[in-house]
Amino acid sequence: MIHEKIRIWNKGDYRSRPDDGFEPELDTYILDGDRDRAAVLLCPGGAYRYVSPREGEPVALQFNAAGFNAFVLHYSVAPCRHPAPLLDVSRAMCLIREHAAAWRISPDKIAVCGFSAGGHVAASLAVGWDEPAALGAPGIERGMNRPDALILGYPVISSGEYAHRESIDNLLGPNASPEEIREVSLELNVNPKMPNAFIWHTWDDASVPVENSLLFAQAMRRCDVPFELHIYPKGTHGLSLATPETGDGPRGSDPHVASWMDLCVDWLGDLYRQNPDRH
Repeated sequence: MIHEKIRIWNKGDYRSRPDDGFEPELDTYILDGDRDRAAVLLCPGGAYRYVSPREGEPVALQFNAAGFNAFVLHYSVAPCRHPAPLLDVSRAMCLIREHAAAWRISPDKIAVCGFSAGGHVAASLAVGWDEPAALGAPGIERGMNRPDALILGYPVISSGEYAHRESIDNLLGPNASPEEIREVSLELNVNPKMPNAFIWHTWDDASVPVENSLLFAQAMRRCDVPFELHIYPKGTHGLSLATPETGDGPRGSDPHVASWMDLCVDWLGDLYRQNPDRH
């Protein structure tokens, strides 16, 4: 396995935050072998305040076990503001494609996956990969930054009635205009150019209401973009894999919710078989 930490920005290309020593980085989980594999770029959650380790490496290793190469993005969080996290994920997607041959990755089979606020990062790229906010830094090439599939776990989507207010406030700061708040309400930005999606949530999520996933799926339906949606009846926010490996106090394990990983892997396989060339 190639397991290393890579700075995603070249020195001087782009700086998204105060000079506090943080640099956005990409952890690689690249399997050995002589055949090209599909890949998943992971964006852990953390309310745009931190990047949760529970939704990073453990999930990457599960995708490895299913035969995928995986990457974990340590993206910019507060005090950085929008569009810094979007530019980070946009650059990371380009970086993976740039190294596709060396890393034995199928360049037309790269998904982006996000949890909670990381779901907002991932979905922001999925709906806005060709918008100025996702293209405004060196090292980002339009089209190279487009994900081939979108995977969302209990995602932050809306900045409206059902918003996870902490995430939106950390992303935009305390003085955001109505226009800026609307811009990051992703159910309003769904369009036919986005990739197909796999979405899961729990009905009784008390932190990020299930309406975030429902609104996003409804918008995709209106745009005729296919998706697979699973709403589990029980489960706290932040379950990650929903296994003992990712249990954290009240965020325990749930064998029923843990089925999302197998369902997602099956969905990705079907998607790539049905659409052998995603570009």
